[in-house]
Amino acid sequence: MSENRRPAAPFVLASASPRRLELLAQIGLTPDRVSAADIDEAPLKHETPQELARRLSLSKARAIAEREAGAIVLAADTVVAVGRRILPKAETPEEVRACLELMSGRGHRVITGVAVARPDGGISQRNVETRLSFKRLSALEIDAYVASDQGLGKAGGYGIQGIAGAYVIRLIGSYTSVVGLPLFETRGLLEGAGLKVT
Repeated sequence: MSENRRPAAPFVLASASPRRLELLAQIGLTPDRVSAADIDEAPLKHETPQELARRLSLSKARAIAEREAGAIVLAADTVVAVGRRILPKAETPEEVRACLELMSGRGHRVITGVAVARPDGGISQRNVETRLSFKRLSALEIDAYVASDQGLGKAGGYGIQGIAGAYVIRLIGSYTSVVGLPLFETRGLLEGAGLKVT
């Protein structure tokens, strides 16, 4: 727990992502507990990337708030899209490869939905959209990235904080949102819920 805050309520992170823990540490926060929400993250029919990020972040916050009554609960979900097409959270090397081939030489969007459940039962939510463009990737670059396993378990099949950061030729928006948690917006939501942030 940060030495600079004396919360009236425990602070719970509704995510098992080590990247989100690292980002929170950058603004001096360590959750009292980490409690990942187990929900179906599949997009609904005709659901847009923005709608998916909003729905999943709210669903995760609500699910953990029910288990952690009286807590301040932070939840987030990151969605990667090319146009209206939502890319998967890559679970296999083949999915990583398909995502990279689709994004090679073109733009894509990363939308991170952030939701904070307050002790009074209310929830605040924000979506943060960042636009990126990848360089045209060679077959060797794609092969090397797939072999690195860095894209496994990540939305869109890549993590910007790793090798793939060298593929980005343009970024408009929030870098930390692409990593998994937009710090400016997250800080505002947490402070609005009564959590003192250094």
